[in-house]
Amino acid sequence: MSQKKLFVLILAVAAALSAAFVVYAQAPQGQAPAQGQRGDGQGRGARGEGRGRGGDAQRGGDARGGQAGGQRAAAPPQPMAIKQIKPGLYMVTGNGGNSTVRVTDQGVILVDTKNLGDQFYNELVALIKTVSPQPVKYAFATHVHQDHSGNMGRFVKAGAQVITHEGLKRNLEVGGADGKGYTSNAGKPEPPNLTYGKNKKIKLGNARAEAYHYASGHTGGDTIVYFPDVKVVSLGDEFTAAGPNCDYPMGGSILDWSKSLANVLKLNFDTAIPGHGNDPLTKADVITFQKRMDAIGKKAVELAKKGTPKEKIRAEIQAQVDMGNWQMANVVNDQRLDLFYDEVSKAK
Repeated sequence: MSQKKLFVLILAVAAALSAAFVVYAQAPQGQAPAQGQRGDGQGRGARGEGRGRGGDAQRGGDARGGQAGGQRAAAPPQPMAIKQIKPGLYMVTGNGGNSTVRVTDQGVILVDTKNLGDQFYNELVALIKTVSPQPVKYAFATHVHQDHSGNMGRFVKAGAQVITHEGLKRNLEVGGADGKGYTSNAGKPEPPNLTYGKNKKIKLGNARAEAYHYASGHTGGDTIVYFPDVKVVSLGDEFTAAGPNCDYPMGGSILDWSKSLANVLKLNFDTAIPGHGNDPLTKADVITFQKRMDAIGKKAVELAKKGTPKEKIRAEIQAQVDMGNWQMANVVNDQRLDLFYDEVSKAK
């Protein structure tokens, strides 16, 4: 082989090795692939209650809420899609928590504003425009995590009344929604321009929306939004297809969560929009969720009173409570175990 051919061959091999290294270096390190049916924000299948952790995984979050909580890198956001659930009411899945869109002849009522960023805001607005030419007049945020509250400020600037529970604003002030992963350069959500204490009711055109804060649950600033005319309730992460994840540093409470959902069940609805999951669920699903939360709380208090060590209490709950496909390590992750044990140990 001539020296010229040998030199060309060496260059080709070097180029191939370089390309392979670039592919390897760009691959997410230490990030589990999505195992669920769909990446739905908490990375689980819609009606099955736990089949992997793809999507915009919120589960396992750190003390500040937000995205993937530092245990693993956040996966890229799933594409948004909009579908009709009831006449005049739509659900937007993908790219963070689910949004609810209520169309009226005088404007749009929105629940949850998706992940923070101009791209995500513009995509959400464009999807809403496919079902209504009207602007968003009211936007609710169900809680502080930025996959639900991310674009509050953009809707304020667009002229909408953005409404949250006062607890969300407090959480935001202490850093409860700072962006992580693929939104880390976007900053954190801007505050709402209207807060409420116990409830806030609005009427727009031919529709009504009622916002309630019954008790702490997923966080201390949770809002549920009820649309009585179409019998739909939008629950944020107080109710998800994957199961609960309690953010204690943001005021969450396992014991109060079931009480909040017990009040939700007094409302006259037949359809529930979960915080994550690609499909709407039913009142029967909310009943099952609430019963499990109640059973977990009661068993935790019982075990704590018996002196069960903190390190063993989650395993004991898992073994003694019918939790379906839920995992106690997800309901209360390692970083929040101390706060969980403190709550159930002090319960009367």
